[in-house]
Amino acid sequence: MSSFNVSTVLIVASILFVLGLIGVLTRKNIIFMLISVEIMLNAAGLAFVAAGAKWQQPDGQVMFLFILAMAAAEVSVALAMVLQIYHQHKTMDVEELKELKD
Repeated sequence: MSSFNVSTVLIVASILFVLGLIGVLTRKNIIFMLISVEIMLNAAGLAFVAAGAKWQQPDGQVMFLFILAMAAAEVSVALAMVLQIYHQHKTMDVEELKELKD
């Protein structure tokens, strides 16, 4: 069984989380914002798995399963909302939706 460096995995998870955060903050399309949130959730899951492997505990894997279930529920609800928004406003741009609010 190959071993891995936990700090390297945590650095990769941090990079993925930052990339997801940048995507959420800079993108204007709702779909890309959802994808960025998914990247952030997977980065957190990767960090949990790495931490669980470091301390030889299954807690990290359990938390990753919880994150996967939460992400699946989040995506299903969010995609339903995106479809409804697109059906009503014919746009996916967040800035245009903010203008409709005013």
